[in-house]
Amino acid sequence: MENSKTALLSTNKLLLIAGTGWLFDAMDVGLLSFILAALKQDWGLTPSQLGWIGSVNSIGMAVGAFLFGIYADKKGRKSAFLFTLLMFSIASGLSAFAWGLGSLLILRFFIGMGLGGELPVASTLVSESVEPEVRGRVVVLLESFWAVGWILAALIAYFLIPLPAVGWRGAMILCAIPAFYALYLRFNLPDSHSYQYQDHNAQKEPIIKKLQSLLSSSFRRQTIMLWIVWFCVVFSYYGMFLWLPSVMMHKGFDMVKSFGYIFMMTLAQLPGYFTVAWLIERVGRKWVLMAYLLGTLISAYLFGIADSINQLLICGALLSFFNLGAWGAMYAYTPEQYTTNIRATGAGMAASIGRIGGILGPLMVGFLMANQVSVSMIFGLFSLSILVAILAILFLGKETKQTHLC
Repeated sequence: MENSKTALLSTNKLLLIAGTGWLFDAMDVGLLSFILAALKQDWGLTPSQLGWIGSVNSIGMAVGAFLFGIYADKKGRKSAFLFTLLMFSIASGLSAFAWGLGSLLILRFFIGMGLGGELPVASTLVSESVEPEVRGRVVVLLESFWAVGWILAALIAYFLIPLPAVGWRGAMILCAIPAFYALYLRFNLPDSHSYQYQDHNAQKEPIIKKLQSLLSSSFRRQTIMLWIVWFCVVFSYYGMFLWLPSVMMHKGFDMVKSFGYIFMMTLAQLPGYFTVAWLIERVGRKWVLMAYLLGTLISAYLFGIADSINQLLICGALLSFFNLGAWGAMYAYTPEQYTTNIRATGAGMAASIGRIGGILGPLMVGFLMANQVSVSMIFGLFSLSILVAILAILFLGKETKQTHLC
């Protein structure tokens, strides 16, 4: 009984520590979507230029997920988590002083590297540190901190960004706070047991051997499935959510009203995560992920054709509910596909492939909007992308509920 209580306290502490870092990540990504709308007015940027800001962020995330996934398998999950948290928070703070598009793009690249590296490493750390019976639920709860970060970003955007004394620059300074949190984590974050007790020869494996293992006969099927799913989900997520405030303004609402409506939609993310956390240990990873992606597909299509504020709010809330719930299931599902020696590399590589989609999504929206393509057509394309992800899971995915990680 005492050991059970100790394990629960340890799990809750790890969830809070890693989740807070996750929260800061989400706050930065969430603020970026609002800052794009503010920069359009402040700097007079075109849709194509705004698309590049979101895409450069994803380029950095692709590089960071790839490099720090490998680093975490060689040097430890804790070290990679701290380094990436520090990188993105310092670059975020510095971006408040960007003097033009070029300087902002450079800083967004380094912010992206930190973000892209931290997310798969954090989910791998938590996945390896809890019991199989609760692993899926805990990883989804870790992902739920993303919704809290987005809610904070929406509050900052609604109350602070419109103030002349604060603006988007003041909002970015707030994103430097995680640098101080990283110093605290240096002394309070344990590394995963799986990593600590694995064969040290596995940590010394050449990088090329780890990468080859991902496409070996043992892991090829799940690797291909993950790459397709991550690409399609990230492509649609960043294409839709980074542009959401701008789309609302495109539909005729002013900046402050658009930010308020997005905040209301964002609140639906939390029940999306919590329902997945409840279902994932009962139904399983594969079918929960497919169900929530199907909900994303339908709500994205309906949001694209919505033409009244009530329709936009309802469909936007459903989109937030299903899409972010699917993210929670995806982060729980991904690390379970691999063994300890290549787990962070595999999760990082899948996330890196996904970030290529994150590069293309915002660029595509900027290009299509600049060419007067309708919002309904754009969101229809994202629905099609989600359909491809569902089919990949259906035909290539296998259930990993409560399996022991080795």
